[in-house]
Amino acid sequence: MSRKNLIIAVAAFLLMPQLASAQATQKFTASKGNNYGLVYSLPVTHLLFQVEAVNTVKKAGPFCNYAKKYLGTDAITDDEATWELKNVSVSDFGVPDKGEQYLMQFKKGATPFLMLTSDGIPLSVNTENVVVPVKKPLAQAAQPTVLDNYAYGQALSGELLASESTAKRAEIAAQQIYKIRESRTGYATGEADPMPTDGEAMKVAIKQLDAQEADLTALFLGTTKSSTGVAEFEYTPTGDVTDEVLFRISDFGGIVSKTDLSGEPVYISVKVTQRGEMPLDEKGQPQKLPKEAVIYKIPGQALVTLKYQGKEIYSHTFPMAQFGINFGLDPSIFTDKKAPAYVKFSPTTGAVTELGTGTEDTTTK
Repeated sequence: MSRKNLIIAVAAFLLMPQLASAQATQKFTASKGNNYGLVYSLPVTHLLFQVEAVNTVKKAGPFCNYAKKYLGTDAITDDEATWELKNVSVSDFGVPDKGEQYLMQFKKGATPFLMLTSDGIPLSVNTENVVVPVKKPLAQAAQPTVLDNYAYGQALSGELLASESTAKRAEIAAQQIYKIRESRTGYATGEADPMPTDGEAMKVAIKQLDAQEADLTALFLGTTKSSTGVAEFEYTPTGDVTDEVLFRISDFGGIVSKTDLSGEPVYISVKVTQRGEMPLDEKGQPQKLPKEAVIYKIPGQALVTLKYQGKEIYSHTFPMAQFGINFGLDPSIFTDKKAPAYVKFSPTTGAVTELGTGTEDTTTK
């Protein structure tokens, strides 16, 4: 089988449906069956933005206009819902570059093995390399308040429910609050009649009074509840970019796409700060690529920043495959009978992260 046909055959195998799991790894051994050659793809570095935003819902109570009169404090007077950006976490990961596919060729009779991700990006040679998955934030639902579904009705007296005047209802509700406070004071001073029989009964009675007061107070002051929304956005840097819209925060829809003009934009900027450079020999000249080399990346770097409402909210420099260059390792080092080498690669950048011989720790990020 020719070198070109071997690449096509093994590449087709790597793309079979049963290998679809993103975190799965595969182990391949160079053998006579594959002509002692193994195929892999170098990655392009992508960014994953995990966004958290808080939805705050304020609801006015039916007696909000009487809060100052009866409780001596200001209250929520209008229903309102807002979204606020809470956090943006950024992680990098590799995606196979279809134009960067290579054959790792070994000597006849050699038995090194290659660990690949499920989509064909190299993890290691002659050692098992475990990829730690990225942790994702979880959405948190808002807890219902006493004003939702009129749950406060359980704390209202028959007289209050029977009254048709809002002003009269507010007065009766305030009187109930005062009575609850007097009852709690009686428990605290030992003057309540009757008094709870023991300490545990006292706790239960006070807890019930607290809940009743909170329900009635909400009729005047209103309620505030919050929930957390999450979303993910992928981005592939290709060069310098200034203030490109990445996503938006909308009071109507929360975290929305960059095309949803109801939201305020979050901008991304990318600045390539370093390009990959060829390693130099002892004379200061670029090293020559070994024959039939095991190709890897010497990545470049890029500074990624995010801005929201005129302020910088994130800044970090990432190594990136697409701003680097290719170099290679001599494949003979992996088949040395006395001290075969092992190597670990970053599945995110294609760079060598560890190179040595013998035994080593097999878990990496």
